[in-house]
Amino acid sequence: MIRLGICNELFEGWALEDVCKTVRGLGYDGLEIAPFTLASRVTDLNASRRREIRTIVEDSGLATIGLHWLLAKTEGFYLTSPDAETRRRTGDYLIALAEATRDLGGSLMVLGSPKQRDLLPGVSYEQAEGYALEVFSRIMPAIGSIGVDLCLEPLAPSETNFLNTCAQAQAVIEKVGDPHFKLHMDVKAQSGETDTTVPELIRRFSRDAGHFHAQDVNLQGPGMGAVDFGPILKALVQSGYDRWVSVEVFDFSPGAEETARQSIACLRRELEAAQAGEAR
Repeated sequence: MIRLGICNELFEGWALEDVCKTVRGLGYDGLEIAPFTLASRVTDLNASRRREIRTIVEDSGLATIGLHWLLAKTEGFYLTSPDAETRRRTGDYLIALAEATRDLGGSLMVLGSPKQRDLLPGVSYEQAEGYALEVFSRIMPAIGSIGVDLCLEPLAPSETNFLNTCAQAQAVIEKVGDPHFKLHMDVKAQSGETDTTVPELIRRFSRDAGHFHAQDVNLQGPGMGAVDFGPILKALVQSGYDRWVSVEVFDFSPGAEETARQSIACLRRELEAAQAGEAR
């Protein structure tokens, strides 16, 4: 069953208790967390603080979905660096993020982090893929043993020059071959694949997807721009996708609560219509 969540960085300056109360009150099922909203590095969160955060979320009636923006606002990490020590450090931090995900009650992580995977000067695409495969092959047994899925996010060429399409990301995932290493799909990112459509990509790849982010290409929430979410939700339902759909926005200007309200209204309406169509 598809469940609806929202990412917490939208609520800039809010206390976590207020975020959870508002999100649950609007009808969301889960909260997805950006680590930088909790600490400079997730390793700075001790066990008692992790328990406290999990309790706040769960006592509000929400589930912790997991973590995203994994390497945002950090230094010293780089997935495709030619420096072996940097790659080792990056992989170790991803394992630490998986441990934090588990401690917070989550089950997945979304790896986008475009600025920590761009091709560095002198590094070819093939070399970068080799470096990334080395990292993923080493860390996935540990992440899987923790019970967390790592979801690899293809991003548009406007954001990064490494892993721009679902097909490219899926090829890396298949080479690693770990059941906890999955594809992440995202409306804005997949809209960058100009030779196809988001619904068509969903039909092709959602069987391998561990997570899905919803937003308009105008960087606001679903229903707040030109993207028609009817065909998108229909494709998710028809393809059998039964995981989380999280609202992730980048333009906060309409306000956190208004964005959250309009987004869930759109997603719920289109999800119910898609499910009703399947039931007929």
